[in-house]
Amino acid sequence: MFESLGERLQNALHKIKGYGKINEDNISDMMREIRLALLEADVNYTVVKEFTNNVKEKALGEEVQRSLKPGDLFVKIVKDELTALLGGEQKPLNLVGNPSILMLVGLQGSGKTTAIGKLSNLLRKKHSKKPLLVACDVYRPAAIDQLKQIGKQLNIEVYEEGKKDPVEIAKNAINYAKANNYDYVLIDTAGRLHIDDNLMDELENIRININPQEILLVIDSMMGQDAINVIEGFNNKLPLTGVILTKLDGDTRGGVALSVRHLTNVPIKFIGTSEKMDGIDYFDPERMAGRILGMGDIVSLVEKVQAEIDEKEAQNAAKKLQSGKFDLEDFLTQMKQIKKLGPLENLLKLIPGASKLGLNNVNIDPKQLGHIEAIILSMTPKERHNPDIIKASRKTRIAKGCGLSVQEVNKLLTQFEQMKKMMKQFSNGNMKFPF
Repeated sequence: MFESLGERLQNALHKIKGYGKINEDNISDMMREIRLALLEADVNYTVVKEFTNNVKEKALGEEVQRSLKPGDLFVKIVKDELTALLGGEQKPLNLVGNPSILMLVGLQGSGKTTAIGKLSNLLRKKHSKKPLLVACDVYRPAAIDQLKQIGKQLNIEVYEEGKKDPVEIAKNAINYAKANNYDYVLIDTAGRLHIDDNLMDELENIRININPQEILLVIDSMMGQDAINVIEGFNNKLPLTGVILTKLDGDTRGGVALSVRHLTNVPIKFIGTSEKMDGIDYFDPERMAGRILGMGDIVSLVEKVQAEIDEKEAQNAAKKLQSGKFDLEDFLTQMKQIKKLGPLENLLKLIPGASKLGLNNVNIDPKQLGHIEAIILSMTPKERHNPDIIKASRKTRIAKGCGLSVQEVNKLLTQFEQMKKMMKQFSNGNMKFPF
C-alpha cells in the first residue's frame, strides 16, 4: 500500500532536509519530483496541481524563510497538506439507533459481501456488540450462500429469506433484530456490473424503508480513477456517508485514496488491509499521511498489539525472561500470539523510519514460522522446558518427528539461546538500543 509513492516522496523530502535555505530555485525541482510521484501513483491531475501549488506557496512563506530548520518545516507542510487531502480527520461511524443500521452498496466484484463480514467482525471486536448480517442481494448467484458461509466462519447470524423482495427482507430483518436484541444490522445489497436505474431505484427503496444511519459504498481501489465516477454515480442517487476502499493491500498505486475526498466530498471510513476476516481498519488521514512519508504509525501498531496479544501472558513471559526461566514452551506461546497480528512484514512497515532501515521490502516466509512450530511440537514437554538436555540422539528423533533436518533443529536451538541472552540484557538495562 503506497510503497512506490512513499519511497519517491521520502527520497524527495530527504534532499530538501539538507538545505540551509528554501528558495524559488531549489523548491521547483522538489515540487517537480513530488508532482511526478503523485501522478505516477494515479492521483487525479487536478488534485495534484492544487496540492503542489498549496505546498509551494506555504514553503515559500515567511515562516519557512525565518526557520532555523526550513527542511523540517517543509516536511511538516507536506504532511499537513497530505493529511488534508486524505480528509483531514477520521470520520467515525454514526452508530446511534437501536439497532444501528448500516447499508453497504457497490458494484459487482468490489468485494462488498466480504467487506460486510469484515466490518461486522470489527464492530463486534471494537465495541463488544452483537451484529446481524442481512442477505438482500437476491440476484447474484450464490450471493446468499457466500454471506452465510462468512457468517458461519465468524459465528455471526445471517438473516435471509431467499429470493424474495429485498425491501421486505430488509424491513423484516430489522424487526427481527429488535426482537432479538441485536445492536447492529448490516445489510448486503445487490450490485451490478455498472450503475443503472433499476439498481439505484431498488437501493433507494431500501433506504427509504429502513432509514439507515450509514450508507457505505464499497470500492475496489484497483479501479483507479474510474472509482471517482462510481462514487459520484452512487452519491447522486443515494446520500452516501462513507467509502470502504478494498484491496489496498494488493498491487495498487493508491491514487484513488488521495483523490476521493477532495473530488467527491465523501469520506473514506475504512480500508481493506488483507484478505483475512480481520483485514479491515478504520481510515485515519493523519496516520496514513505519516505512513506514506515513512514516519510510521506507532499508534496503529500499539492498537493492533493490544487487540490481539494477551497482556497477562506477555507480562508472564517478560518476568520469565528476566529470571532466566523463559523456555521453548513460552517461546511457542508467544509465537502463536504474534501470528495473530497478521503478516509480520506489514507490522514492520508501521515502525517509524522503516524504509530507511530496509524494513519496507522484508519478506518473511510463513513456512519458516511453521517449521519452528513443528520442531517445538515434536519435542517432549521435558525438552521444551529444558532445551539443554537436547543432545544428538534427541535432535535426530525431533527432526524425524517434524520432517525437517537436524541442521534446522540446531539452528532453532542456537537462535533461541541467542535471543534469550539478548532479551535478558535488554530487560536488565545492560544493553542500549542502536538508535
